[in-house]
Amino acid sequence: MNIYEAISNIGIIPVIAIEDAAKAVPLARALADGGLPAAEVTFRTAAAEEAIRAIVKEVPEMLVGAGTVLTTEQADRAMAAGASFIVAPGYDPNVTQHVIDKGGIMMPGTATAGEMQQAMNQGCEVIKFFPSEANGGVAMLKNIGAALKTAKWMCTGGVNSKNVNDYLGYDQIVAVGGTWMCKNDMIQAEKWDEITAICKEAVKTMLGFQLAHIGINCADDKEAEQTAKTLCALFGLEFKAGNSSIFADKAVECMKKPGRGAHGHIAIGTNSVDRAVYHLGRQGVEFIEDSRVLDTKGKTHAIYLKNEVSGFAIHLVQK
Repeated sequence: MNIYEAISNIGIIPVIAIEDAAKAVPLARALADGGLPAAEVTFRTAAAEEAIRAIVKEVPEMLVGAGTVLTTEQADRAMAAGASFIVAPGYDPNVTQHVIDKGGIMMPGTATAGEMQQAMNQGCEVIKFFPSEANGGVAMLKNIGAALKTAKWMCTGGVNSKNVNDYLGYDQIVAVGGTWMCKNDMIQAEKWDEITAICKEAVKTMLGFQLAHIGINCADDKEAEQTAKTLCALFGLEFKAGNSSIFADKAVECMKKPGRGAHGHIAIGTNSVDRAVYHLGRQGVEFIEDSRVLDTKGKTHAIYLKNEVSGFAIHLVQK
């Protein structure tokens, strides 16, 4: 998994300002325990370089970047400390080229189509949109994206738990950065458990798991039709015939022949199957790779979990 793919799968990158480098490692562990094993450590404080070095050494599962990098000297220090990517609030062609020439990943801050185009032409695969909300948010990027179809953005500035899915719901936005899960006062007070809890809630919001439908394994076409018609008659559901199954509204899928699962399957909808696979994988969940279905853009549309639950296969599907 490359850095860009990791950033996209994690989805939310906590942006942190460390005043005391001694707090960097416990903070990183709190973030990782909450499901967000990533951090953009900003160079707004003197402790940033030491904090990056400590996290990289002590919490190797963390993806660590350096933020608010304004000069080539800061970029060199950040990369030497182990930062996997460099982020800037604005677009400086000299700093951008310096990082690229050294083989680093640079995400310069941009606010206009002109800046974005220049950064892309310079070789930046992902660019930062900052400050996002103040510059028009997702609506602004959708207008620009209609012209810059290959642009990929990481958005920060005004992103929070209420609008995070507005951003992540747009395909050209690979991730968002935010501070709402680890505000400075919580870091200073060492509220690690609280930070972990907020991160877990952020991941839950981002993934948006929801029951999509229940699949029932039927012996044949006749049984599937009878089962669906019975449910439709009982509950006033709409009968929807398909090639391999018959739906009773959107709630129940009656399979025309036995499929995965001893009894059938449970389909769980999510805002991003790829992100769900990543985050569930961190919990030890395994998937059946040959069940993976891709959409026209190469993203996962559906996939089955390896293990059944009470005789039902579990199926992740894109909302």
